[in-house]
Amino acid sequence: MSQMPQLAACPSCEWPLESGDRFCGACGYDLSVVPPPPKDTPTITMNGTAPPPPPAAAPVWPVAPETGASGTPAPVHLPGDLRGADSGGSEAHAEGPQSGGAEPPTRESQVSGGAPHGEAPSPGGAERPARGVRFDRPAESASSAESPSSASSASPVSASSASDAGDYHLAAPQPVDPRTADLSTPPAGTKTCVACRAGQVDRDGYCENCGHAQPRERDHMEKELGAVAAVSDRGLRHHRNEDAFTVSSTALPDGSPAVVAIVCDGVSSATRPDDASLAASRAAGEALLETLPRGTHPQQAMHDAIVAASNAVNSLAEEPRTAQEHAPHQNAPACTLVGVVVTSTLLIVGWVGDSRAYWVPTDRSSPPARLTEDDSWAAQMVAAGLMNEAEAYADHRAHAITGWLGADAYELEPHTAAFKPDRPGVVVVCTDGLWNYAETAEEMAEVVPLDAAQRPLHAAQVLVGHALDGGGHDNVTVAVLPFPAPPHGAGSA
Repeated sequence: MSQMPQLAACPSCEWPLESGDRFCGACGYDLSVVPPPPKDTPTITMNGTAPPPPPAAAPVWPVAPETGASGTPAPVHLPGDLRGADSGGSEAHAEGPQSGGAEPPTRESQVSGGAPHGEAPSPGGAERPARGVRFDRPAESASSAESPSSASSASPVSASSASDAGDYHLAAPQPVDPRTADLSTPPAGTKTCVACRAGQVDRDGYCENCGHAQPRERDHMEKELGAVAAVSDRGLRHHRNEDAFTVSSTALPDGSPAVVAIVCDGVSSATRPDDASLAASRAAGEALLETLPRGTHPQQAMHDAIVAASNAVNSLAEEPRTAQEHAPHQNAPACTLVGVVVTSTLLIVGWVGDSRAYWVPTDRSSPPARLTEDDSWAAQMVAAGLMNEAEAYADHRAHAITGWLGADAYELEPHTAAFKPDRPGVVVVCTDGLWNYAETAEEMAEVVPLDAAQRPLHAAQVLVGHALDGGGHDNVTVAVLPFPAPPHGAGSA
């Protein structure tokens, strides 16, 4: 009597077998008709292809058992009911498609995958080969094989028996290169990732595909009108841009132009400095656009604009007592401000803090000038005669400001000045992120391009680049306004 091959599972339904079993306890399959196992020479694909296996005999499927007392036929396990592996190499389950595999099966593929449970197989059903991926098939055969999608809960196949069968997981498919993929237009109201150009950006600013953090809108900003341009950059050391600006132009009652630039620098030691600078720049710009066309003197209009900006920043500190109790270390939002109004005859400057305005004549044989005085510890030391300018600004306390916009400011003292230049030139309005690298008027004039009056945006870009090349230790914001204001280009931005 020949030895019966020892099997770990039934070749028909994969029910776990014990040593000495002659028939399957689940489907009644006669185990004595199973041919001896072939020589174990598994083919493991290393380069994506493999030689085709020798043709195998068609499996013999069991005949449906007799009906029970209820008259309902016992279920017959079809090839599509057996646990296999999908085209990605993962085990197929009834719960859903596996990651890394082929496209999830559709309803049509489920219908064509085999007869429903409880229905007798067709006459040709015994000739159907088992469905699923064989790991020694050629690539084209494996990719076209259908993965099982509806394994019955009554199927006696366990996960351990599948893993014990020696299945090899196929490598996960390579991601599509977004540079060569056919990318469709994202839905309205969504943004596409700037890194992979494929995924959509979630509400937190991260790509849902590659996880890349998206640059903030304020990291780099540029605005250009016909008579003014401004550029703001986060710099190379800060994690966010706490500067803000507003540029606009309007007309005075006599029809002559008035060009406006407001530059604000958030105080980093305060809470929400970026919100403070944005609120102040917007409030000051809106106030000037409202008062100048009504005939208010530009110097008075600048003073009123600074007061409006201060009120806007103060309102940011109005938080519920509960919020203050939970965050007692927070202090009031604060920022500095410098603003300029250029008309056909006048140049008006207003400021609080240490942001500055410079005058650079078109004729570089004429001397440039600084139009503002800092509200800072260093400026006070120089004004009191206790230090010269070089000594004061070399001190580590030099940039401690003594004036700012914010609810905790000691007293609001807007500074305004009116100038009447006798020659054309440009006004450079900037935060200390720039003038730290070009402090004196002469140093600033050396950096300003000669054609700044004709190309203010290019000049602002050059000045920001100068600060970044110098180290970019702070946020840097620059506005460039030609003087006198050209007679065209009324508008705002």
